[in-house]
Amino acid sequence: MAEIINLRMARKAKARDTAKRQAEASRARHGQTRAERGAAEAEQLRLDRIVDGAKREQAED
Repeated sequence: MAEIINLRMARKAKARDTAKRQAEASRARHGQTRAERGAAEAEQLRLDRIVDGAKREQAED
């Protein structure tokens, strides 16, 4: 004899599973969190300032 299931619960479980797979795909596609992007951008700006500060001024002709 077949197992009796509640269709409402099965439908919600399927929706949760679909949302979970979509979220995983989205995380893989976008990669970083907002905090990680902000930290990387701040680090890049800091490095750019260091490099700009260490440049020699070029003599004008």
